[in-house]
Amino acid sequence: MTGGPAPALLPPSLRGWLAPVAALAALVLLVLGIRYADDGDPGTVDARISAAVYGPGSPWRHVATATDFLGEPAGAVLLVGAALTGCLLLRSPRAAVLVLAGTGASVATTTLLKRVVGRTINGGHLSYPSGHTAFLTAFALVLALLAAGRLGLGRTTGVLVVLGAAPAAGAAMGWAQVALGAHYATDALGGWCTALAVVPAVAWLVDRAAGRTAAPMADAGHRYRP
Repeated sequence: MTGGPAPALLPPSLRGWLAPVAALAALVLLVLGIRYADDGDPGTVDARISAAVYGPGSPWRHVATATDFLGEPAGAVLLVGAALTGCLLLRSPRAAVLVLAGTGASVATTTLLKRVVGRTINGGHLSYPSGHTAFLTAFALVLALLAAGRLGLGRTTGVLVVLGAAPAAGAAMGWAQVALGAHYATDALGGWCTALAVVPAVAWLVDRAAGRTAAPMADAGHRYRP
C-alpha cells in the first residue's frame, strides 16, 4: 500500500487548546444542570431572552423553523448523510466514524442528561440540555476538525476555524429553539457545552483506536517479505 497515514482527527496543534475548552464546557454543563434540576420555570436571564426573541408572529419565525429542521431526525439524517458521502469520496473512514460518533454521542448525552436533570418546559417536556443545539454544534465542530486536519491548518488558524464554527452553529440553533419556544436559553447553552465537551473526547478516542489498529498492521507489513 502507498500513501501516508490519515491525518489525526484531533491535530496536536489543537489538542492543547481544545482540552481546557472541553473541560470548561463540561463544568458549565454540570453547574447549569444542578442549578435547574427538577425546575420548570425560566431563570431571570431565560425570561429576558425569551421575551426579546420569542413571538408567534415574528417575521423571523420561518427562519427559526428552517433552522430547527436541521436538528430534527430528517434534517439530521440529510446533514450526516451528506457528510458521510463526502468522507467516503475522500476515502477517509476515520472521518466518517467521527461524523457518526461525534454527533451521535452528543445527542445521546443530551438525552441521558435530560432524564437525570429533569428540567421541563411547555407542560412537562424535558428540556435541559437542548439536543437540537448539541447536534448542530457537534456537526459543525466535527466538520471544522476534519477541515483543520485535512488542510493542515496551523494552530492559530485551526483554533479560529474550530472555535468559530461551534459558536456560530450553536448560536443559530439556540436562537431558533428560544424563538420557537421549544427551549430556554440556558437549555441551548447546555446543548452547546455538551457538544464542546463530547466531540473532542470522541475525536481523541477514535485517533487512539485507529493508532492501535495501525500499529499491528505496520508490524505485519515489516515482517512480510514477498
